[in-house]
Amino acid sequence: MTELHAKAGKMIAAQFLRNLIKVVPYALHTVLTDNGIQFANRACDRYAGDHIFGRVCTEHGIGHRLTKIKHPWTNGQVERMNRTIKEATVKRFHYDDHEQLRQHLADFIDAYNFGRRLKTLKGLTPYEFICKQWTSEPKRFRIDPIHQMPGLNN
Repeated sequence: MTELHAKAGKMIAAQFLRNLIKVVPYALHTVLTDNGIQFANRACDRYAGDHIFGRVCTEHGIGHRLTKIKHPWTNGQVERMNRTIKEATVKRFHYDDHEQLRQHLADFIDAYNFGRRLKTLKGLTPYEFICKQWTSEPKRFRIDPIHQMPGLNN
């Protein structure tokens, strides 16, 4: 799932997580994020209440892990996917407005999820991999992904 926002604040991050929880067919058990203010309180905010992102995780029974500070490689998969998306969109095309970018991003993510065969998934597309997991471990899923997945990138 992707969303395009002008700014990335803590309220947007928390709402993104809520939206993700609604659309993925399986139960999320852990979220790994960096230490950005979108995801965690700063050290100087130690007396502040719980961070909204952490509260959303807790409400849904999801563990929230933070990467080690100054260890950006811990978040390598996310950074690699972000680079893949940028190379296929904003670094390659000019967009007249956000809506044009939003539509191209949605089309790219659909093509990636349903058409791109990945070595890390043993030659399966992400969608095929999820369907295979459904057939072997259906208890991990909230809904049948075979009938629910298309249009995931709203």
